Amino acid sequence: MDFNSHMRNTAYLDKSADVRMMYFAENGFPASEFIRLKIGPVIMKDEIEYFREVHLLEESNVDLAIAGLADDGSRFILRNGFFRPHAKPLARVPSVIGWLDLSVPKLVLAPPTLLKLISNMPRPMTFKCFPRA
Repeated sequence: MDFNSHMRNTAYLDKSADVRMMYFAENGFPASEFIRLKIGPVIMKDEIEYFREVHLLEESNVDLAIAGLADDGSRFILRNGFFRPHAKPLARVPSVIGWLDLSVPKLVLAPPTLLKLISNMPRPMTFKCFPRA
């Protein structure tokens, strides 16, 4: 919580990262698979747009969608939405992400199975295609 008794900004980023990694794990890419492939998602940019405050112990839900994707899978935008149980929007966190080769480190393309997974995520109406990196 911040000094105003609202959910602090970094808590939105932490929860967004948790939801992303839970999505990957539930769809065949747990942390151990990223380690085996020697790649990992690297955040290049995060933004937070606030609509309503979240107070201590207030219930909220978080969703995940792909909001942008380069056709080669090199970069993409995952968007987390924070909602009250009755679907009132609380916040939105779009994150620009790339794939990091953990042994070099440098940005790399997604393996085909991972590219297929992110390509098949729900897409908001604001989805956009990126140029290749």
